[in-house]
Amino acid sequence: MSSNDTPIAPNSTGPSSIDLNSDASIAEWARKLDVTEAQLREAVEAVGDRATDVELHLKGARSTTNEEQVRGAGT
Repeated sequence: MSSNDTPIAPNSTGPSSIDLNSDASIAEWARKLDVTEAQLREAVEAVGDRATDVELHLKGARSTTNEEQVRGAGT
């Protein structure tokens, strides 16, 4: 492996993932996303541990389809 190669982790434990097995991770992400730990756990269970997916879920960005948003913009 050269110095320019970046190994890819076999699992999704990284700075952009939320580890529900770590109290410190849960507390940090709950603070960053301004939610309770219970809300954070529910979101991770619903969409997985990727922080961007969890944030979108918590903000409700997935609550409507693009077609519904386009229809709503036309009214």
